[in-house]
Amino acid sequence: MTGYGDVSNMEPTPIPDLSHLRARIDQLDAALVAIVAERLAVCREVAEVKQRVDAPVIQPARVRDVVTSRRQLAIEAGVDPDFAEQLFRVLLTETHRIEVAGHRPDPAPEKAAEGNGSPGLDTVVSRVDHVVVAVPDLGAAVASLHHRFGFHEVPLAEPHVGMAGVAAGGVTFVLVAPEASPAVARYVAERGGGVQHVALEVLNAGYARACLADSGAPLLTEVVVDTDGHEQFFAATDEATGVQLGFISRTGHRVGVSAANVLALFDAIDPAR
Repeated sequence: MTGYGDVSNMEPTPIPDLSHLRARIDQLDAALVAIVAERLAVCREVAEVKQRVDAPVIQPARVRDVVTSRRQLAIEAGVDPDFAEQLFRVLLTETHRIEVAGHRPDPAPEKAAEGNGSPGLDTVVSRVDHVVVAVPDLGAAVASLHHRFGFHEVPLAEPHVGMAGVAAGGVTFVLVAPEASPAVARYVAERGGGVQHVALEVLNAGYARACLADSGAPLLTEVVVDTDGHEQFFAATDEATGVQLGFISRTGHRVGVSAANVLALFDAIDPAR
């Protein structure tokens, strides 16, 4: 019993006709691609001017202005500014690639054919959400990433002793030190510091897990949901590569990484449990 009563004789809810809305989305997507193409064309003109006057390709002040002003535009339009920043950082990265690639004498290679991996997972994976790194000394790790590489601290979903989030642009590391939990202390003592797992953002965690299960991937946990509504599950360490992957679907509010979920993985692989 699920608490919802007997539903065995209920008629399935008919799916509403969404064709007119989907057609509108298709139109907007086409307009969006056209705008992106026009923007990139203007950027090519900018690159030509830079080349004539021998100006540097990367101009940090302009990048900061674009990111800051577009975040403000997003706020005024009711769009999540972090999401808007991600979009524009992708655009800025592509602009830079085009400017640099334009100077290469060799022709662009043809795109490689898709591999034979899980087509379902390939559909729903969107980006690297964050990387969890085990560190022997949290203060030293934060200071090193800040002073040497320009990372800045970002809040986790909830503060936790022995843990810190750092980011540079759209890249987030979650640093976890021995004082975070006994399982982390044992992990660091046995393996030392380094990447503990890479978390990929997926559109739907349940679907992603089902795809991986069908393909025989070594899965460590079921899908768990944190207090902010984010769904997450973890795969076991891949023996062939030594890589451990997590998968997260951010179905709740856009907040920092959950400390509880990160520590749960350390607990799950702890030999002392």
